[in-house]
Amino acid sequence: MIRHLVLFKLNDGVGRDDPQVVAGARAFQELGGKIPELAFWECAWNITDRPNAYDFAINSAVADEESLKRYIEHPAHQEAAGQWRAFATWVIADYPF
Repeated sequence: MIRHLVLFKLNDGVGRDDPQVVAGARAFQELGGKIPELAFWECAWNITDRPNAYDFAINSAVADEESLKRYIEHPAHQEAAGQWRAFATWVIADYPF
């Protein structure tokens, strides 16, 4: 199994209640049921307000590297991630477990 973690940081001046952000979060929340490669899926807003904290997190798992590749290339994932490019930056970690 491979864990796929993504942490999003909203751009300066962008709030969680911005309509683009609300739509982007909804798009990710709906991915779990749309992509068969996802063996585990959760995402949520961060509840802490520390200065170095990221705002939104995705924690997911896939069977192997080929599944990860198919997930990343899946049109629903590309559409959801594309929305976030307008208002956030992110970091990613993929590792076997």
